[in-house]
Amino acid sequence: QVQLAESGGGLVQDGGSLRLSCAASGSIFRVNEIKIDAMGWYRQVQGKQHESVATITSGGTTTYADSVEGRFTISSDNAKNTVYLQMNNLTPEDTAVYYCHVLYGGSWYGHPRDYWGQGTQVTVSS
Repeated sequence: QVQLAESGGGLVQDGGSLRLSCAASGSIFRVNEIKIDAMGWYRQVQGKQHESVATITSGGTTTYADSVEGRFTISSDNAKNTVYLQMNNLTPEDTAVYYCHVLYGGSWYGHPRDYWGQGTQVTVSS
């Protein structure tokens, strides 16, 4: 019912930039007019817990992990149900699998449901 199409990962050198995109789609949004409450990006390094990188609500409120503040920018196009993550000044410590996450249907269901993307690999070489 919900699909998340992630793109933009890849290999970049230390100090480089990448832009991730994640588009949410599905009949649940078209037929029931269920709204997205928030979208965000998480990342996970193998063997470590996943961490929240950045989130943005439907109203435009953003949050960032301290480790990416000032380097990453999250934005969204609500009409397209799409979230973007502009990552600048990347370092090897940013190497991880990045997952798109969506919260939706809070007003419809009473509390929001969530869905995860399959992940996209970001590798920063030194």
